[in-house]
Amino acid sequence: MNDRFKPNSLAARDVAYAVHPQTNLAEHMTSGPVIMEGGDGVFVRDDDGRAYLDVSSGLWCSSLGYANERLARVAYDQMCRLGAYHTFRHHSNEPSILLAEKLIEMAPEGISKVLFQCSGSEANDTAIKLVWYYFAAKGQPEKCKIIGRERAYHGTTIASNSVSGKRDMHVDFNLPLSMFRHTEFPNYFRFHQEGESEEDFATRMADALENLILDEGPETVAAFFAEPVMGAGGAVLPPRTYFDKIQAVLDRYDVLLVADEVICGFGRTGNMWGTETYGLKPDIMTCAKALSAGMMPISALLIGERVHEAMLSQSEKLGNFAHGFTYSGHPVSSAVALETLRIYEEMDVARRTREVGGYMIEQLRSLYDYDVVGDVNGVGLIAGIELVSDRESRAPLDLSSGVMARLDREARSRGLILRLIGERLAFAPPFIITEPEIDEMMRRLRPSLEAAFAKA
Repeated sequence: MNDRFKPNSLAARDVAYAVHPQTNLAEHMTSGPVIMEGGDGVFVRDDDGRAYLDVSSGLWCSSLGYANERLARVAYDQMCRLGAYHTFRHHSNEPSILLAEKLIEMAPEGISKVLFQCSGSEANDTAIKLVWYYFAAKGQPEKCKIIGRERAYHGTTIASNSVSGKRDMHVDFNLPLSMFRHTEFPNYFRFHQEGESEEDFATRMADALENLILDEGPETVAAFFAEPVMGAGGAVLPPRTYFDKIQAVLDRYDVLLVADEVICGFGRTGNMWGTETYGLKPDIMTCAKALSAGMMPISALLIGERVHEAMLSQSEKLGNFAHGFTYSGHPVSSAVALETLRIYEEMDVARRTREVGGYMIEQLRSLYDYDVVGDVNGVGLIAGIELVSDRESRAPLDLSSGVMARLDREARSRGLILRLIGERLAFAPPFIITEPEIDEMMRRLRPSLEAAFAKA
């Protein structure tokens, strides 16, 4: 162990007792944790007092920054009134009722009911169960295959991980389950053919999905999962006309659409929902993260009317809707989420993300003066950069060179936490970020790129 591990220090105790997700566990035994102890606005502070600008809102969720007294007071008041109770067997509480009502008021046309869960993974896992429940109610239990996309991410529970196309997350977990399939990763910059327009590329992607459905047998394919903007795939925007063409294929074969709004929801794409931004017509939507500004664990499924009707008939037939989590509709989480939505209304969050996000994307596009920057694209307050070894040929980086790890170290040394996903950088800062803070982000990002690639 290094010098950070003084006897009985927090770092030493962390290594001794805690297992960290998405972490090289063997390396962690010698490197130890970065311990965050405070936050202020868009900056988070470690236990050495060093402040960092985190450009991906932690895990895409700290939409109102890293500390919020108003939300803390709501949580305290609710804990004093009713700190916990369940929503099983006809029980409820005022915050969860008001939150469900508010979400339906905000939801796209055709969404009629809300089912609360505790995380985005749980919400997507439950969406899969509801798809199967729906087709069982229709007398088509054989219609059970779920299609996701390569490099998409929908969670780490068994089913949500199976529909995810992150192959590194399947290895040695015996995943994906047998009823899951994956279609192409719609990254136009990386995979378009010479002279192929975005529209033609979108047609090719839709044709690939249709061919997959036909190969599997339409009578066996139940649902297609998609994020409006692929988050953990690298902040990848859909090519023009993509979702129009995908929706037509799904309609043709009676395949449900599940829109994963866990990252895109509540203003991230410049509208309240990414579904609005790209014209999706989902049967089920899932949301989490910014629902409570990351302050409390809560997620929700927004359920379309035809799915809910099937849930009613099936639960009547069986005598019970046999699903639920202990903390579904938790009163404290619901109260914090409801207050978060009030804050979004007061700040006109969609307008703000369009305006501030437009400035951020403009600044990021100035990085084209670096040869390693192959593509910069974004919408609202989410953007992705693809780094290349040669821009003209789109030749990918040699990731085995360790250049992305160097970039991460260089950025952290300048007080900047980047989200690196393969050869891509993803940007999704808190909704409250200002233009001067974006300028500061760029002042830290540019020399980090220069230093990392000079050594390459």
